[in-house]
Amino acid sequence: MTKSHRPPHPDPSPLSAETPSGTPRGDRPGVAEPQTDRLRYLDAATRRIARGMNLDETLYELCRAAVPAFADTAFVHLYAPLPVGDETGSTPAVLRLHTMDQASRPHPGSGPPPTDTPTVQAPESVRPAAGGLLAKLLQDGRPVLGNTPGIAPATAELLGSPHPAVPLGGRLIVAPLHGRSQVLGSVVLVRAPDRPDFTGDDLLVASQLATHTALGLEKAMLYEREASIADTLQRTMLPPSLPAPPGVRLASRYLPSSRTAQVGGDWYDAIPLPGNRVALVIGDVMGHSMTSAAIMGQLRTSVQTLAGLDLPPDEVLHHLDEQAGRLGSEHTATCLYAMYDPVLHRLLVSSAGHLPPVLLHPDGGTEVLHVPPGAPIGVGSGGFETVETNAPTGATLLLYTDGLVESRDSDVLTGVDRLCARLRAAASAAAPLALEELCDEALGTLGKGDRDDDIALLAARFEGILPETVAYWYMAPRPQTAGQARRLTRRTLRQWGLESLLETTELMVSEVVANAVRFASRPITLRLLSTDVLRCEVGDDSPVVPRMRHARLSDEGGRGLFLVDQLSWRWGVTRVSTGKVVWFEQRLPGAAG
Repeated sequence: MTKSHRPPHPDPSPLSAETPSGTPRGDRPGVAEPQTDRLRYLDAATRRIARGMNLDETLYELCRAAVPAFADTAFVHLYAPLPVGDETGSTPAVLRLHTMDQASRPHPGSGPPPTDTPTVQAPESVRPAAGGLLAKLLQDGRPVLGNTPGIAPATAELLGSPHPAVPLGGRLIVAPLHGRSQVLGSVVLVRAPDRPDFTGDDLLVASQLATHTALGLEKAMLYEREASIADTLQRTMLPPSLPAPPGVRLASRYLPSSRTAQVGGDWYDAIPLPGNRVALVIGDVMGHSMTSAAIMGQLRTSVQTLAGLDLPPDEVLHHLDEQAGRLGSEHTATCLYAMYDPVLHRLLVSSAGHLPPVLLHPDGGTEVLHVPPGAPIGVGSGGFETVETNAPTGATLLLYTDGLVESRDSDVLTGVDRLCARLRAAASAAAPLALEELCDEALGTLGKGDRDDDIALLAARFEGILPETVAYWYMAPRPQTAGQARRLTRRTLRQWGLESLLETTELMVSEVVANAVRFASRPITLRLLSTDVLRCEVGDDSPVVPRMRHARLSDEGGRGLFLVDQLSWRWGVTRVSTGKVVWFEQRLPGAAG
């Protein structure tokens, strides 16, 4: 509920001026000034009400227009929940007091106000009786005076019973807030005893105030609903959560544009790849519209599909550019695709017109990675390049969109410098900041205030995988290879102290390697990794993806993947540019289930 106090109203007001003889000028033939005053007042008041961009602003402007120029007190009750647009259904049962505005009334001396001036109050909530007089009054949609015959029970119900509604008489107006097809609530306007009663012309003024307020409320609610739909659309197209691959910690932030209903096309993603690698992606579709968000969703889906093929970053962007051309959209997008390998501690980066990432080194220094920008996605010119750089343990990579570094009063280069300065200041703290806190520091004060563009931020802290926890071999595709793989597996697990997993791992490795030997024409690869799980990967150059079969008792084969499915925690097959990788994982002894 909003309550505000206004300065004392000019007395008499232009809407209730009287001649020295006490006869209202509006009742004298040939005197047009009161009517002109009302028209001028209504023109200014409706313009003011129309300024409101949301529900609270609209009601605030109504109160500014009504108090004290037209009334001394205003109460606004709104139905909860408010009906929006052309929604149909039963009228909500509860009216809640949303706004109360009362003019400050001076009185002689410093004592309390005169006791003969009634204090008007309104209850926090009202439940109009179905089919009762108040409900009928609101449905009718026309304002009424407090001294209208038979209306006293309705005013008493709205203002609380018992209540001196009848003594207020002609100094009270109840104006329903009626939208295009729904009742939204009511406005109660009250004058103090030292002002003239409301007249029939004042009812017309109250009707116009209520009509414009109701239209403003509907506009604000539709606007807010559109903004909510746009924001929901944007957020549902972003990843609900980030993966937790070994060797890297991830955090992200997304801030929508503060301009209502201006949905953007910023997105980010983190995609696990074979070999414990991870793809880090960030992009920005040009424009602010539902179309931008929809195209963003299409591009993000395309990136996920291309990443699953294990292509180099520049090839991913090349195929993404081709896909954007097939979509037939005039929208362009920038995109940056990075691939981190925690085993080799290397980072591959390619850019399609996107801002360069910032690398925060373990010693607190910052480096803006120089990546050839290439053309934006959708232009169709291609020419993307991949840059390889070292990714030291403890370093943090930040990928961001232009909303973070560009504003009305700052260009991109200045914004990037400021971002680097914030990161250096955060890294200079006595204790290293957690990744989530570092994201907050990167945003600075951008969480508040006006923003013309939405912001996406993806941060990756490189932890790497220790070399002694990785074993890797190339083996010729021969019948003896399965036995060789078993021996290498047995020796490695004993070195790692994982004897309890020896039997099951040997069996699964033997089955997967034997299957790879059947189809491979080049050396196959076997890799074991011991991180939070024991992972085994077998790669070959054949595009044929094995399928699990349920072998019959008479079959001599077909049980390999069935055994893997039964003995492993999880398993899968990943297509790569050079063939495929079959992998399976087992929980380490003592790990939580």
